[in-house]
Amino acid sequence: MFLEFAPSAILAALLVSSFEFRVSKLLLELSTQYFFSMCGRFTLRRADRIKLERLDTTGLFNIPPRYNIAPTQKILAVTETNELRAVGLFQWGLIPSWSRKPTGFINARAETLETKSSFKDSFHNRRCLIPADGFYEWEKLGKAKQPHYFQLKSSEPFFFAGICDEWRHNGGAITSCAIITTTPNGLLENIHDRMPAILAPDAVDTWLRRNAKPEELRELLGPY
Repeated sequence: MFLEFAPSAILAALLVSSFEFRVSKLLLELSTQYFFSMCGRFTLRRADRIKLERLDTTGLFNIPPRYNIAPTQKILAVTETNELRAVGLFQWGLIPSWSRKPTGFINARAETLETKSSFKDSFHNRRCLIPADGFYEWEKLGKAKQPHYFQLKSSEPFFFAGICDEWRHNGGAITSCAIITTTPNGLLENIHDRMPAILAPDAVDTWLRRNAKPEELRELLGPY
């Protein structure tokens, strides 16, 4: 397995000591609808450890650790235009460019990328990488919910497969993105019925390549 459970002591530290966990009541109300039903929290503790060919990462060395990244917050995403790669801040919650209201999707199911109008154009034309070094899933135990934290055995950052778009209204614009989800691997299947689509290191170039064929892309979105 590439993924592993984080030790309980690490999980406790991430949940309790994180400044970001003490978010406002409003943010909690906005994100709770996604919190337990979908892949809705992740970490990026060491942005300075992100490695990607043809990406200038010097600006990542001063980014503070983030232990509890939540929906509607700004997150890092990597895009590619004319073979030039750039990292920027995107709102987590994809708002389709044609949407009347700025209502976002934090996740996009891999199985519906080509059938849902909210995702189809972004999947074909605006894919991105979302860096992380761990994510949370909640296991239902009767009326209670037990959090679990997953990371690579190496603790190194990795990339979620993402899609993005830009929504414009009254002269303003919101650049947003969603994390693609897929079926769970053997480590997660008894905890949750979905997991984020994590790209293998040799898959990131294909995911960002503008002329990649849909069938090539679909093959990259299986459980990691």
